[in-house]
Amino acid sequence: MTAAFAKAQNTKSTDQAASLAGNPFISEWNTPFQVPPFDKIRNEHFLPAFQEGIRQQRSEIEAIVKNPKPPTFQNTCQALDQSGKLLEKVSSVFYGLNSANTNAELQEIAKQVSPLVTQQSDDISMNAKLFARLKTIWQQRDKLNLDPQQIKLVEEQYKDFVRGGANLDTVRQGTLRALHKQINMDQLTFGQNLLAETNSYKLVIGNAEELSGLPAGLIAVAAETANADTATKGKWVFTLQNPSVIPFLQYSDRRDLRKRIFTAYISRCNNDNDKDNKHVIQDLIQLRWLKAKIMGYPDYAAFVLDDRMAKKPENVYDLLNQLWKPALAAAEKDRDAMQEMVNKSQQKFQLEAWDWRYYEEKRMKQEFDLNEEILRPYFKLDNVVQGIFYVCQQLYGITFTEITDAPKYQPDVVLYECKDADGSELGVFYMDFYPRAGKRGGAWTGSYRSQSYKDGKRVPPVMTIVTNFTKPASDKPSLLTSDEVRTLFHEFGHNLHGLFKNVKYKGISDVPRDFVELPSQIMENWAFEPEVLKVYAKHYKTGEIIPQELVDKITNSRKFGQGFKTTEYLAASFLDMDYHITSEKTQVDVIQFEDNVMKQLGLIPQIEPRYRSTYFQHSMTGGYTAGYYSYIWAEVLDADAFQAFKETGNIFDKSTATRFRKDILEKGGSEDAMTMFVNFRGRKPSINALLENRGLK
Repeated sequence: MTAAFAKAQNTKSTDQAASLAGNPFISEWNTPFQVPPFDKIRNEHFLPAFQEGIRQQRSEIEAIVKNPKPPTFQNTCQALDQSGKLLEKVSSVFYGLNSANTNAELQEIAKQVSPLVTQQSDDISMNAKLFARLKTIWQQRDKLNLDPQQIKLVEEQYKDFVRGGANLDTVRQGTLRALHKQINMDQLTFGQNLLAETNSYKLVIGNAEELSGLPAGLIAVAAETANADTATKGKWVFTLQNPSVIPFLQYSDRRDLRKRIFTAYISRCNNDNDKDNKHVIQDLIQLRWLKAKIMGYPDYAAFVLDDRMAKKPENVYDLLNQLWKPALAAAEKDRDAMQEMVNKSQQKFQLEAWDWRYYEEKRMKQEFDLNEEILRPYFKLDNVVQGIFYVCQQLYGITFTEITDAPKYQPDVVLYECKDADGSELGVFYMDFYPRAGKRGGAWTGSYRSQSYKDGKRVPPVMTIVTNFTKPASDKPSLLTSDEVRTLFHEFGHNLHGLFKNVKYKGISDVPRDFVELPSQIMENWAFEPEVLKVYAKHYKTGEIIPQELVDKITNSRKFGQGFKTTEYLAASFLDMDYHITSEKTQVDVIQFEDNVMKQLGLIPQIEPRYRSTYFQHSMTGGYTAGYYSYIWAEVLDADAFQAFKETGNIFDKSTATRFRKDILEKGGSEDAMTMFVNFRGRKPSINALLENRGLK
């Protein structure tokens, strides 16, 4: 080593050390429950922490590779599983905040970080010496006296390396690296464009007469939104966030305004501006197809599904097609009934997509004497949360306590501790309820620290539930719609899955994408059970428990509108799959492709797919690519699984709950998904309960 080179290296090390001085990611967190010190984390801390995390993991991988001893489970598989702890630590916080509380600086950092972590992942998967050690253990796994979790880890690591390109020659590995970098950058761009387009639109109303039909609570929130900006002060502003746009479409008597906001909603990122996503989709579809071909698959869906419960596209289409005909028939019947309502009114026109929710709401009132505004006063957010806690306590004996002395990333975020029936700690979780400009749409559950093991002891997770619910108004608390109630139960199911998880290795922590919705969707089944409603559904003013008459109406109307809900969902599922079964390198005309898919399905013009291509974040940002079908796939599982409780005559049956926890919730990905289900249910799942629940049987 020359003196000049040594000096340069020392200077680099000194600069790096200086950039990490005071960086909260480098030290242990002395916060309650070791949650992230959000009060100390600054944007400038992320990039140096990512770089140091990558450097540390490279050093750890190098130590595994250079170990002169023959490969063993401990010195190779376990060492690999335990590598990258700092990188995981910073990644969990960064990506959590970039989804829930982002800003321009974080989005720019995301662009800088994406190629770094992509290269890191590829460097590990394509490390020939590391793969050789791992392959040796994989070949001998049945002879090494490993326990079931250790065998599963070896198998998952080997599979991940092969799917990451370990078996490719160096030329194809180079091509795969380039594809990964561009795919990840395109996915990031897609999401950033969607957030910007969603935030940029405002429907400004200045004349009170144009508010006809809208509920008082929605009007109050729109006034507060308007008053937050001097340009719209004294008016009313409606946005493309679901708590604003959906009730507007349900209740506004102004058909012209419904059309305007609906058109804006379905046109996001399809406006031929700098946030247009059509070219991003074109790029993604081609790049994903190229990746599939390099990996030896006919199309990208085949590559993705090879690692899922569904195994191959034909199985997905088989399920979707079983549901499509009865769902479309139900939707057409509903359309005709609503068209008849229009024909009998003073205004005679052809029903359009922006009319559906409005007239469906009228039908609900007409047929069941029920609508969302009748129910909302009984669905106070705080009460719904307590209702979920009650269900969990009845099923599993667990308890919840709010934590007020821990740092938060946003003032209105709430933190809870969850303890098991024996008083031991299961974990903590944040709940982040309301829309903001820096939060992407929808609802999700994540973690700032996944469950793990250290020195033989379970390390509990730090979970987070993020939603975009109706905000409190000046004179009202947050009052949820029935869909929002269902969403909160759903996300809490994911949360329970994370809190109960008890696996020794992070490499077997995750379940297949088309199984992960089982723990969440089964929780939805308790949301509107009469005995559960009687616990949490209390009038926000009087405290009156929801009257039996309303409970009966909820029960009687459960299957109402399922034609629309199922059809719009299935249409998006078909669209996602069709994009990813393309079998040749083609330049997709996004709008034409989408139109062709809907025409082939026979989707009626009064219904749009739940997600149009240019804002189909599930499909285009990587989370549910060739996987949006997973919700209905898992609904087959959850509907059947809930029947196990119903068959006992007690929806809180302790024995059944214990088996569900032990056989599914605690297992993570340590066993095959279908094996876990069969262990719980005693047989493979049946579609009958799903068809019955949706009124499609």
